Amino acid sequence: MTGIYFSATGNSRYAVETFCREYDKKSNIISIEDSKVFEAIKEDDTIVFAYPVQFSTVPRMVRDFVMNNRELWKDKKVFVIATMGLFSGDGAGQLGRLIKKCDGKIIGGLHLKMPDSVADEKALKRPLEENIKLVNAAKAKIISAVNGMKENNPPKEGLNFFYQMAGLFGQRLYFGHKTRNYTSKLKINKELCIGCGKCERLCPMDNIKTVNGKAVAGEKCTMCYRCINMCPNKAVTLLGKRVVEQTVIEKYIK
Repeated sequence: MTGIYFSATGNSRYAVETFCREYDKKSNIISIEDSKVFEAIKEDDTIVFAYPVQFSTVPRMVRDFVMNNRELWKDKKVFVIATMGLFSGDGAGQLGRLIKKCDGKIIGGLHLKMPDSVADEKALKRPLEENIKLVNAAKAKIISAVNGMKENNPPKEGLNFFYQMAGLFGQRLYFGHKTRNYTSKLKINKELCIGCGKCERLCPMDNIKTVNGKAVAGEKCTMCYRCINMCPNKAVTLLGKRVVEQTVIEKYIK
């Protein structure tokens, strides 16, 4: 078994690490940003793929990774883990259908409610203790899913028609267009930016550059919220006007 993931604040990384190590401590776990991921997928027939849902859809970067490497998925058995802040409907099904188009086989799906990574929207923030409980509940759910997998009865959350309709009418119909393309709406407050270059180093899309001592955003943001949650001076925003709370998985693992 090989676990692959795309993760901004660590939710999806934590999910796939917990799943794979519970199933087999020798499992290989690797980010889709790592150049070695292609060889890792080729060498294994069972893949666990974890990613964060955006508006009940797949982030553009993840979609491109799958569709631009169609040959990787042929005859692979893939278990999809979808992490989310509130709701996804058919998060696992969204990625699963892309992989099916590439001749992969989806063997199961799991939805995990996790601390929300949207750091600049107050309405989505939860108290620390509630987030710790969310992560603990997610871990218990992952262990249960692994036990089902070992008994040839993996969960199939997000994979049927009813999940698909929930995702469509719950969010995707109204907000799905936001992830259809990359966005140019990432904002950097020049007064707060200290030019440390951290956001530039962390951006998975190489979308941020440091120019004359200040960070400058381009037009290819995949809305992962990594830079927003990691900026030491809270200078970066996307949907909201100010950073309310930065969230990373390490805050909630006790």
